[in-house]
Amino acid sequence: METVLISYYKGNAKKLHRVVDQILTMFGGLSQKDLDDFYSLANEVFVHAMRRYDYTQSFETFLYSCLLNNIKSEMTKRNCEKRKADRMSISIDTPIDGEEDGTISDRIADHWTVETVIFGESDAQSIKIERYLNSLTMRQKKILKLLSASYKAGEIQKILHITQKEYKDALSGIHSYEHISLLF
Repeated sequence: METVLISYYKGNAKKLHRVVDQILTMFGGLSQKDLDDFYSLANEVFVHAMRRYDYTQSFETFLYSCLLNNIKSEMTKRNCEKRKADRMSISIDTPIDGEEDGTISDRIADHWTVETVIFGESDAQSIKIERYLNSLTMRQKKILKLLSASYKAGEIQKILHITQKEYKDALSGIHSYEHISLLF
């Protein structure tokens, strides 16, 4: 076994790294830090493989299967952690339980909105506001006016006889950078 150890660790573990690299080509998208992590894992697996090797097959085959199983397990673990993080994130457009049309963004305290800039300033005739309003469609202007009068999304949809998707599309246009940039 000493000759096996020497062959794999000769030249700063080049042979062991080649085996790991061969397995990792199945996955791709790995950074140098990931490679270093897997080389460290390979060192641990190598030690365990030497202890468990029973001479029923070549050591290279046995080591390869041990490395493959451990690397796959580690990749699965990492991917599960990424998916868990994704499940924990939510959008500010997520509806609030118990409220028909309320979203999380409705509850976030913010001193600046498009509506307050347009209807809350004393100089409603400013050139910037006029340019902004002129850039909106008629539907967007109606929605903006109803929002400023504290109507909820569902009420606005009923008043204007539009679907939820049409309302959201119009609201996206109202808040788009293309339009809002005219206010600055």
